[in-house]
Amino acid sequence: MSKLLRIGELAHLSGVSTRTVDFYTGLGLIEPADRTAGNFRLYAPDCVDRIAAIRALEANGVSLAEMAGALGPGKGDLPGQLSQLQLDLDTLREAAAHSGPAAHQLLLALTARLQSLITTAIEVTGNLPPM
Repeated sequence: MSKLLRIGELAHLSGVSTRTVDFYTGLGLIEPADRTAGNFRLYAPDCVDRIAAIRALEANGVSLAEMAGALGPGKGDLPGQLSQLQLDLDTLREAAAHSGPAAHQLLLALTARLQSLITTAIEVTGNLPPM
């Protein structure tokens, strides 16, 4: 089994402060794997990858509250969200077919943003350990 990390070690390896690790823990984005006899939190090494994924999502405009809702244990309905995304994309296609030039440009900008978020989601899922 891999060595568990104290909060300072996790923070150092992740390139964040211990306050950030505390904050992510409080939001339920990461969870301690165990505690020491002195009640210090210990984290699994894969939390380094999880923090990297959180930071990548945050850099792409996904709020921590959204992540807490989607990444927390037992949360999120991916099949349902993907079905809704498909419906939204169909609606976007329909709107684009009937929009004027200004609305068409706005829809292009929104589509580019959506593509960026989807690309980020695909990239981080390979590095996102389960909770």
